[in-house]
Amino acid sequence: MSEEQKKQLETQLWNIANELRGKMDADEFRDYILGFIFYKYLSEKQYLFANQLLETEAVKDYAKLTDEEDLEAIREESQIELGYYLRPDELFGAVARKGSANTEAESNFILEDLQSILNNIEQSTMGTESEDDFNKLFEDLDLSSTKLGRSPNARNELIAKVLSHLDKIDFELQNDDGDVLGDAYEYLISQFASGAGKKAGEFYTPQQVSKILAKIVTTGKSRLKSVYDPTCGSGSLLLRVAKEARIEEFYGQELNRTTYNLARMNMILHDVHYRQFDLTQEDTLENPQHLDHRFEAIVANPPFSAKWKGKKNPLNDTDERFSQYGRLAPSSKADFAFVQHMIYQLAENGTMACVLPHGVLFRGNAEGTIRQYLIEKLNYLDAVIGLPANIFYGTGIPTCILVISKCRKDSENILFIDASEEYEKDGNKNRLRKEHIQKIVDTYRNRKTIDKFSYLAPMEEIRENDYNLNIPRYVDTFEEEEPIDIEAVAEELQVLDREIEEVDEVIAGYCKELNIKSPF
Repeated sequence: MSEEQKKQLETQLWNIANELRGKMDADEFRDYILGFIFYKYLSEKQYLFANQLLETEAVKDYAKLTDEEDLEAIREESQIELGYYLRPDELFGAVARKGSANTEAESNFILEDLQSILNNIEQSTMGTESEDDFNKLFEDLDLSSTKLGRSPNARNELIAKVLSHLDKIDFELQNDDGDVLGDAYEYLISQFASGAGKKAGEFYTPQQVSKILAKIVTTGKSRLKSVYDPTCGSGSLLLRVAKEARIEEFYGQELNRTTYNLARMNMILHDVHYRQFDLTQEDTLENPQHLDHRFEAIVANPPFSAKWKGKKNPLNDTDERFSQYGRLAPSSKADFAFVQHMIYQLAENGTMACVLPHGVLFRGNAEGTIRQYLIEKLNYLDAVIGLPANIFYGTGIPTCILVISKCRKDSENILFIDASEEYEKDGNKNRLRKEHIQKIVDTYRNRKTIDKFSYLAPMEEIRENDYNLNIPRYVDTFEEEEPIDIEAVAEELQVLDREIEEVDEVIAGYCKELNIKSPF
């Protein structure tokens, strides 16, 4: 699929999404349209897979298959390979056509059928290896919500229209280019994020930031055994890493249930097999689900300065993730708690890159103690990258990226990059262009001092600054103003005075000719 066709697909899907919008908030109609797109994707995957199995049979079109023995055989194979199963009458096209029926002989009411089908998809996985990956996946699609229409018929009419529009779009899954639809799905998520205000930060990291994190953790590697995101949102960060290297296993944890469902859909839609990902829904700090794993790459955009239990939970004092640092992160700011958690899960040969508010670089008290231990005792901090302000949805604060490695090649220095001015205006937001991203990544990989952009700070200088990592302490971006020639300025003023006198005389002459009083 060409870039133009890809853009066309994105536009088509966004236009259909707006059919649903009505009076709903962005995060509400998001759940419906993404859920329906996902259902269509599962349906087309099922159809193509079943047709492969029917190549040597008399009936080769799965949509027309009625033999129960054949259907049972396809069900068993589908549950193993796809992780779920849809009968021919449950396929997206069949439901969309019924919703569009315009005859008295056939009812076009599909709400009950559709709800039953979505439930059946989940139930088809029960007792199988993929059960956790599909469990309650469609729970946010409430087809009885009055936000879709006041009456059942009004809701049915709207949903039937949306399904009909979607049915006309060929996802071209047979072309074996899973990233096309996946990227269109990501585009929709980003569009919803731009209209979701503060809620956007819960589920989406801007793609330009994701690219930086992904390129950093894959530096020098074309293949990774595992990648982990402890606050995975919609899964976009994990999937971005997969564009930079081949990933064997994806791991993530997400607190918000709706966002967790979105992440699982996103994984499957990007053609990540259910056996390749393990996403869980829990509080990462209070109830971590993957503590027995160590990951080769970790990426994260944790909620900025979120509250956590800290000292209010006495177990945190003895938790191996936090206890060695001497202090717990303050309960009002969990930033360093997330950092400590990720360090604990990082493999000895791994790299971690996470986005945090600038305050982690210089705030004192408990955070100062943790920061000093991280640098002085562990020596894991590899780089600090300052990003432009106003690039995240829902907040305009300046942010930074901490790059952490347990096996640093350059253990005597910490690299500082000030990319705060590397942006272009994009409406009311700032964004990093492709060349800005490449400049940051190249500077990180080459570890060079660049005037007014980067500085390789020796550990002794960090100690002298009392482990304060505020970037302006290390990267001098001050631009000297050109010296002012006072004599030249005085001469210019004298010339201006003479010119003003000449103009005044001209005006006075005009006033005399007109026989009116001169203002001078």
